[in-house]
Amino acid sequence: MSKIGIPRAMYYYRYFPMWKAFFEELGAEVIVSQPTSKKTLDEGSKYCVDEACLAVKLYMGHVENLKKDVDYIFIPRFTSISKREYICPKFGGLPDMIRRSIPNLPKIIDTEVNMYKSRNGAFTAAIDAGGYISNDPIKITRAYKKAQEEYKVYKDKLKLGLLPDDIFENKVSIVKNYSKDKLNIAVIGHEYNLYDGYFNMDLLKKLKSLNVNVSTIEMMDEETINKMAGKIDKKMFWSFGRAAVGMALEAVDKNNLDGIIYLMTFGCGVDSFVSDFIERKVRNQSSIPFTVLTIDEHTGEAGLDTRIEAFIDMIRWRYSHDTNFSAHG
Repeated sequence: MSKIGIPRAMYYYRYFPMWKAFFEELGAEVIVSQPTSKKTLDEGSKYCVDEACLAVKLYMGHVENLKKDVDYIFIPRFTSISKREYICPKFGGLPDMIRRSIPNLPKIIDTEVNMYKSRNGAFTAAIDAGGYISNDPIKITRAYKKAQEEYKVYKDKLKLGLLPDDIFENKVSIVKNYSKDKLNIAVIGHEYNLYDGYFNMDLLKKLKSLNVNVSTIEMMDEETINKMAGKIDKKMFWSFGRAAVGMALEAVDKNNLDGIIYLMTFGCGVDSFVSDFIERKVRNQSSIPFTVLTIDEHTGEAGLDTRIEAFIDMIRWRYSHDTNFSAHG
């Protein structure tokens, strides 16, 4: 039985249930790297160039954690995950970066995923990736359909407010339960920024401990996101950018949030543009408080805690003193 290693980073939090179902249906054993730790970051930083963002450094650390225990490491070469949209170039370059940076690697499954012209690109990628395990196209097609079913179930659970790790480990998690007694805060960021507790120093759990309802992009309906994102003058170039803008504009339109937190990594080109674009829209078209949290490997937890607590305290102070007090200016 072939052992397929999947790094617990990047698009792991978006696609892991689908990948796991696909490879297991083909008869492979799926092995995931250990949860992110200081050792993961130290190992990744050792192999990675300084200019890379924190997400790439962590990814390399997870690959290092896997390499001795598997026959293959699955590192898909993502080009596009939505029609007529691209994603950050680092996803396309990951297989090459890793081959040239980390020694003694097993075979890498670097199937390209390109859905820019058609959603059929996903099936094409599945045929290619499945070919490493099986020569039977019918079996691979069956595995692809199984993977799609698992992915839909996973997305439905995310919309309920369940966190990825809780879903993966079959833990009971608190679903969305909005009430007037709690602040409703949207946290916008890439999945790998939001759902890796070590990466963001348990941001989501800390917000919930402050009696806050947390909303993320994954909890929103895709149709609503697309509708709101379609209101800007030009089509957003990046898939994540479209989703982030759609969520922010929905909040502005409905005025149903008490605050928005944008979580980004230092040096992220996509976030540097999207966060500024969203902040301008929110501040110009609403009175919703908005803040940006930027993280890198030098970020201290005490400083992050202070930023979070100050943001929440100021929102509550605003409500208790003057409901018409401006969020800025």
